[in-house]
Amino acid sequence: MKPSLKIGLILFVVLLLDQSLKIWVKTHREYDEEFLLLNQEWARIHFVENNGMAFGLTLGGDYGKLALSLFRLAAVVILLVFILRTLKEKGNMGVLTGFTLILAGALGNIIDSAFYGMLFSESPYYGGLATLFPKEGGYAGFLHGKVVDMLYFPMFKGIWPDWMPYTGGRPYLFFKPVFNIADLSITTGVLHILLFQRHFFKSHTAQAQPEPTETLPASEAMDGIAEQAE
Repeated sequence: MKPSLKIGLILFVVLLLDQSLKIWVKTHREYDEEFLLLNQEWARIHFVENNGMAFGLTLGGDYGKLALSLFRLAAVVILLVFILRTLKEKGNMGVLTGFTLILAGALGNIIDSAFYGMLFSESPYYGGLATLFPKEGGYAGFLHGKVVDMLYFPMFKGIWPDWMPYTGGRPYLFFKPVFNIADLSITTGVLHILLFQRHFFKSHTAQAQPEPTETLPASEAMDGIAEQAE
């Protein structure tokens, strides 16, 4: 399979899984509703939405939301240009895979931010389902939609020991954030590059360093000047 086809397949699969699950959750589950996966307490689908970044992190206010959406768009353009250039230069497939996973995740969340506000009705906190293409219009304008999250894995919980500073005696929960397949794709891509494609950074660092220039002894330098004067 050609590298370009592999890249296209990765993008397609990630976006298909991400958007399919988001649309299903948005239209079939009430806000804050959850259910167990495979009857496991530590693996759940828990429907929430956020205005911000990955794993439920937020950037407050309408201006913060718009700034984040524009930043995502700029990041997607940069990633796309890099991937296309690397494909043209027949670059390393491992590096391409990592950056394509990051691109796919960024695109998945951009679709939510850019279009979900116009395509869906609000998911009310007090109960009720959102609808796709509501007659009265969507709940927000372009680039102001909310990102749908649903993957929740509260694996461990307990109480921090009393002897620990600041957190002693307080409850903890791991893993608390609720995220989506797009977030997972971004994280997987970043870890893949950092753990298995470190040579990519080494090669770029080596290319950026200027070649050392030879310095002549003072006597040889003076002789050269004298020869040029003659």
